[in-house]
Amino acid sequence: MLLRRHIALLYFLTILLAPLDAQLLYQVSGNSAQAKSYILATNKLVDMTFADTIPNVFKCFGECNKVLTEFAMQDYEALAVLRQAAILPDSVKLSNFYSESQYRFIDESLQLTLGMGLAQLARMKPSYLTEMYRTELFKKWLNYDEQRSMEAFFQAVAQERNMPVYGLDDIGETMFMIFDREPFHWQCEELSKVIEYPEREVKQESTIRDMYLQGRLTDIAFQVAAPDNQSTISFSDYQVYCQRNRQWVKRLAPYLHEGKAFIVLDCIYLGGDKGLLAQLRNAGYKVKPVNRR
Repeated sequence: MLLRRHIALLYFLTILLAPLDAQLLYQVSGNSAQAKSYILATNKLVDMTFADTIPNVFKCFGECNKVLTEFAMQDYEALAVLRQAAILPDSVKLSNFYSESQYRFIDESLQLTLGMGLAQLARMKPSYLTEMYRTELFKKWLNYDEQRSMEAFFQAVAQERNMPVYGLDDIGETMFMIFDREPFHWQCEELSKVIEYPEREVKQESTIRDMYLQGRLTDIAFQVAAPDNQSTISFSDYQVYCQRNRQWVKRLAPYLHEGKAFIVLDCIYLGGDKGLLAQLRNAGYKVKPVNRR
């Protein structure tokens, strides 16, 4: 409990000490756009109240008439499809991919952390179990609160204001990214590793969160893409994200042409020479920080 209090104190100190010119909000114009649009970098571990510290973010949001994000979370039918997609086919048994001792270790660890073991969860895909386990780690050690996450905040506000929210990925692509972007045996290995080395996940996500609070999007890209990154979101995942960024530029085109789009995306997608901001510039858009002095 004392450690968690120290972590919470460090989190709020980081917010207070963040540079005033931290760049998390960007304006997109040019390339025949009829009006300005905006891109906001988010981090799911950051409380929604942090938005109050980003100058002009609510002013820019108020100028927009639509929200775009990776996946429209208020699409309840799509969420139901995703939950169904998390279930293993009847022909696949998780126990076939682990030794008896490994299976028992995973079972005991899931029971300890999630309150459920493989008796209840063995029908779920290992990528889903990995994400469940990571989420509980972040709740315990990094004070993650799904209900107060900045990641979902603007989607919720848009819904209250009857603003349309569009996902950049369709349901099939979202399912691929969550469940199938890695071969099944890699997913099994990843589940085993995240349970055996939880400190890697906590350290990596804590580092990314601190960089986010300082507006260091390029550093975040380097942190994720580093060959020595041993967390579950690693170099190979980053390559997939970069490829998807190129597709997102094409999908954003009609919304950017119309303008007044408020684009909310996780910070790991935006920075670096292969990030979405750079790829939008390469496509001919003018992308500049809103709050640069």
